[in-house]
Amino acid sequence: MHQMIISAATEAAPNPLIPNPWEMGVVLVGFAVLFYIVVKFVVPMFEKTFAERAEAIEGGIAKAEKAQAEASAALEEYKQQLTDARAEANRIREEARAEGAQILADLKEKAAAESARITAQAHAQIESERQAAVVSLRSEVGTLATTLASRIVGESLSDDARAARVVDRFLADLENQNAGVAQ
Repeated sequence: MHQMIISAATEAAPNPLIPNPWEMGVVLVGFAVLFYIVVKFVVPMFEKTFAERAEAIEGGIAKAEKAQAEASAALEEYKQQLTDARAEANRIREEARAEGAQILADLKEKAAAESARITAQAHAQIESERQAAVVSLRSEVGTLATTLASRIVGESLSDDARAARVVDRFLADLENQNAGVAQ
């Protein structure tokens, strides 16, 4: 037995750096089979997944750009509506001011007309009361003047026509004296 060990030891020992050809063949065949499976099945799946993700990302970007464009359009439309609303509010405010000024002018005009009517009515009433007072005073002055004249003259002025003439002459003389003093 020792002999075998010695003879095995004396035989040339294989170089550990050089691989066994059978081992290399099996590894190459296994590598080729594994390479075929990866190229045939795994790589297409990765490509398909990559394409789907790229498409989803590009679709998402497109959707985001579309949403951004819609948002920009909506913002512009909102700004336009806001501008229109402000212009409409200003127009309504100006119309209300003009209408208020017109109503105020109408009310002032009505108040002035009512004031003029009341003033004219008051003047007419005052004039009619003055005329009534003048008539009343004339009759009282006439009666007093007739009584006084009858006492002074010493004769009765009971005749209405004569008394009216005396009263009228007395009042005319009185008015002439007042007119002369006023000048």
